[in-house]
Amino acid sequence: MHMTNILEKVGNTPVVTIKIEEFSNLNLTLKLEAYNPTGSVKDRAAYYILRKLLDRSIITSNTVIIESTSGNFGVALSAYCKYYGLKFIAVVDPNITSMNEMLIAANGAEIIKVTKQDKYGGYLLTRIEKIKELTASLEDSYWINQYENPLNAAAYYHTLGKEMCFHMENIDYVFMGVSSGGTITGVSQKIKENYPDAKIIAVDVEGSVIFNNAARKRYIPGIGSSMVPKILSHARIDEVVLVNEVDTIDACYELLKKYNLFAGGSSGSVLAGIKKYFSERDMFQPVNAIAVFPDRGERYYDTIFNPDWCKMVTEAQSKVSTIPQVI
Repeated sequence: MHMTNILEKVGNTPVVTIKIEEFSNLNLTLKLEAYNPTGSVKDRAAYYILRKLLDRSIITSNTVIIESTSGNFGVALSAYCKYYGLKFIAVVDPNITSMNEMLIAANGAEIIKVTKQDKYGGYLLTRIEKIKELTASLEDSYWINQYENPLNAAAYYHTLGKEMCFHMENIDYVFMGVSSGGTITGVSQKIKENYPDAKIIAVDVEGSVIFNNAARKRYIPGIGSSMVPKILSHARIDEVVLVNEVDTIDACYELLKKYNLFAGGSSGSVLAGIKKYFSERDMFQPVNAIAVFPDRGERYYDTIFNPDWCKMVTEAQSKVSTIPQVI
């Protein structure tokens, strides 16, 4: 009997259609990326990018792969680097969940954790500084650089975007969270080719600077950014909806309670974004929307699904909202 590795079973993830009580005319289809081999949408990019780099001899079995990660991409890369026999260094920060850190280490990767905050109160810019140090000191290394690498967008164009078009007879709206930018860039290009009138709605969180909003400390990894990813210049985004992290937390619990979907923080942000977007618009006829839910809830056991952590975030956000705005 021919044996295959589970890591080869990337993509072809299930979809489910749900009804949101407040919006009777909204037909909402969810693409559940938690069903990828290591549990997130990032498996698609890790598998695709490494395979292309090896096929094109851009890297060899001796090349050290390096990437900055808040979690899911690090888990995916650690698994696929092990699959391809590559050494992997994950540059992370204190916001990484204990589950993700454990999974990356279990796959044999080296973990370097930066602890100095950048000018926005996060760690992304510090992680990238560390990567530049590593690439300068290592003789044979390759920085994946999900924020700029065109292979990242190509991975989603050829896989996730294609599958979403296959699932839907008609698409009016696509909702996707934005962080490093590769997913929405590749998917939006594919969707627009097949459904030119579909509106691509990017969901971002308060405190993220991606769409020129004010920077501040954010608590939920995997969505938002403290820099504008260059790859987004190729995305086909029509509108942006901004959500706060308390609404994200509430949406995660709603997904579990009402729909038995144990989803991660970026998925909660997307649901919160959908509800905010349509609450500000009239729907006089049926609307077909599809949303990408990037990962599963287990990764957020010590954050979103930890009541003490949720209380801390809620209190921190309420303090921010009471600070007078200087215009």
